Amino acid sequence: MTTVLGCIADDFTGATDLAGLLARSGVRVSLRIGIPSEPPTDPAAFEVIALKSRTAPVTEAVAETRAALKWLQTAGAKRFFWKYCSTFDSTPEGNIGPVAEALMDDLGTDQTIYCPAFPENGRSIFMGNLFVGQQPLSESPMKDHPLTPMRDSNLMRLLGPQVTKATGLADRLTVAQGAQALRARLDTLKGQGVAHVVVDAVANEDLYVIADACRDMPLMTGGSAVAMPLPALYLADGVLSADAPKAVAPKLNDTTIVLSGSCSAMTNAQVAHYKATGAASYQLDPLALTENGPGPVLDWLAAQDLSKAPLVYATANPESVRAAQDKLGVAAAGELIEATLSACAVAARDAGARRIIVAGGETSGAVTKTLGVTQLNIGAEIAPGVPWTYCQSGGLDIALTLKSGNFGSETFFTDAQAKLST
Repeated sequence: MTTVLGCIADDFTGATDLAGLLARSGVRVSLRIGIPSEPPTDPAAFEVIALKSRTAPVTEAVAETRAALKWLQTAGAKRFFWKYCSTFDSTPEGNIGPVAEALMDDLGTDQTIYCPAFPENGRSIFMGNLFVGQQPLSESPMKDHPLTPMRDSNLMRLLGPQVTKATGLADRLTVAQGAQALRARLDTLKGQGVAHVVVDAVANEDLYVIADACRDMPLMTGGSAVAMPLPALYLADGVLSADAPKAVAPKLNDTTIVLSGSCSAMTNAQVAHYKATGAASYQLDPLALTENGPGPVLDWLAAQDLSKAPLVYATANPESVRAAQDKLGVAAAGELIEATLSACAVAARDAGARRIIVAGGETSGAVTKTLGVTQLNIGAEIAPGVPWTYCQSGGLDIALTLKSGNFGSETFFTDAQAKLST
């Protein structure tokens, strides 16, 4: 099988988000954790490479993404998708813009689009401004993100300092007129030297217009949702074979561990709801971990009944997070939590857990790395953009779900277990 679309994501939950939406097509989707060390031998129609580059130094993020691009080209891909968060998580230095420009240079293309909209999850773009639900991005909880605080809602203003070429807008009024009108707008902007085009989208039908207009672009960029219509379009174009291999899920028992490192508003609500169901839980304190190490939580975990899906979490309100960061440093506090939750994942797996639920992008990256996971096949979708995946860890078949902090409803942790039991 030759890869039809090669995708690169800047974190692991973003990669599973994208892979889950592509898997709605029923076609096999393969997610690679990091850049594969070997050339492709059995590539899927849709290949997604998950990097941990969202907050990496710009030069490192660019170099890793370029290496991922080369691997996908070797797999046969000629169309590519650069996936970042639907809340455009970045700093004035990058990494969204610099990575996009590097990919454009390597592909020899002079224009791409930016569309982080995901209406099913409350992310919309209007007149170039990104909204989270009914709140502008800069007024949403993302304004207090510990690594990428988003204090502006205008995507052109956010993108401008990150790129060297001109930015522009294809607004909702154009998108509402259909794919032909959007293509004309993109051509006009290209004639004006505009390389980076933000495209409005406020509803799912907008995503289909955008994907239709841009499906032949060498490079598209955005959140996962704008890629969702591409499989059907490729099938209609004859680019994707109607008999492409389908996904197959293994049989696993229901022993489960829930690990939460995200401190987003939604994950706080999910943790509170799950605790209210009576689930056993253990809250990690970065300051206590500094003094005592992971021993106490690992001892607690060893005494738990994994058939009842215990929870280990570092999720806390913004004030508590800042207090820990002030004492330990932002990076050190985050790394301490990630290392501890990763140790819990390995301990739970070795104790018999075959289903591992992880909340938080950085946490997901650390957990998958520690579990030694290099490839995942995409399974059933739990919530928009959050699927179960199947992989091997330590020679064992396991199911793993990697949830972006803001995704899912309050009942996500129980929803995930129910979805895999059906």
